[in-house]
Amino acid sequence: MLYRLARFFLFFLDAEKAHYFSVFFIKLVYKLPILRGLLLHKNQRELLSVKLFGLTFSSPIGLAAGFDKNATCFEEMGKLGFSFVEIGTVTPLPQEGNPKPRLFRLKKDLAIINRMGFNNDGSIAVVERLKNRNKQSKLIIGGNIGKNKWTPNEKAQEDYLQVFKELYAHVDYFAINVSSPNTENLRSLQDKEPLTALLIAIQQLNVQLGSPKPILLKIAPDLSNNQLDDIVSIALDLKLDGIIATNTTITRENLLTPESYVKSIGTGGLSGKPLTNRSTEVIRYLHKGLKGNIPIIGVGGIHSAQDAIDKLDAGASLIQLYTGFIYEGPELIKAIQKELLSRA
Repeated sequence: MLYRLARFFLFFLDAEKAHYFSVFFIKLVYKLPILRGLLLHKNQRELLSVKLFGLTFSSPIGLAAGFDKNATCFEEMGKLGFSFVEIGTVTPLPQEGNPKPRLFRLKKDLAIINRMGFNNDGSIAVVERLKNRNKQSKLIIGGNIGKNKWTPNEKAQEDYLQVFKELYAHVDYFAINVSSPNTENLRSLQDKEPLTALLIAIQQLNVQLGSPKPILLKIAPDLSNNQLDDIVSIALDLKLDGIIATNTTITRENLLTPESYVKSIGTGGLSGKPLTNRSTEVIRYLHKGLKGNIPIIGVGGIHSAQDAIDKLDAGASLIQLYTGFIYEGPELIKAIQKELLSRA
């Protein structure tokens, strides 16, 4: 109820301003005990824990990359009930991202279109914040990494390796982001040859650094079955630790929002309810191809407990929220946990 009231007012604001205000409010709640009980959430950790990648997640529910790009509120998001938070996408150098406005709500579709463009403070600033993380906390932190927009694809490997090395001591796993539609030509890195070369280079560095971290690949929902077969082949050949399925989509099919308004927004990745079925299809296809040998984190269009269960039933071991959390608030975490507990 509290969140729905807050959302009513937040949705009068520009979407990007509303995001920053929400983060400010969550941090405020965390600091004031009198408000904390209204929003922060206790988790049935012992019943919902999941062991994966050599890590123990207190529940299967995480926060997807993009919400806490700069590692400014991961502790607070853990207090809301997320068992893991994926920060980023982080690039070597700071970058402003694409021109504003670049974040748009499609309220009728429970969706968001964004073309943020990896706006972030750069790896050095992010590392300084991660140094202050609570070492006693059970919160798992993932580092979602990418390249700077001005770095050509033939030199992309250098960017990924640099960020990997700088974040290495401060995150629990890595997500390799080659699937955002908002950095020009980035998605071509998903092609078999460049992707294989990139992942091998990262794996080699991972071993050199002494205590290898789990490496996950984040993929787009717009890949064909042949392309998904390539992903399966690469993942099995290279023994990847996991796959995150999926990122945002560039499609605009079957929307309730008037086509004229959608066209006026322009380019960007679509997330939210319209992605629910496609992301689940991709998870199911990958799970079948991988034969359960490589774990999948399911993300895309989770707006209810049933959506979460569908992802898990399709083969996901963990799930991540983002747009569903924006529309439904912390109550969505509680609803999913309640459903999971009823099945435990």
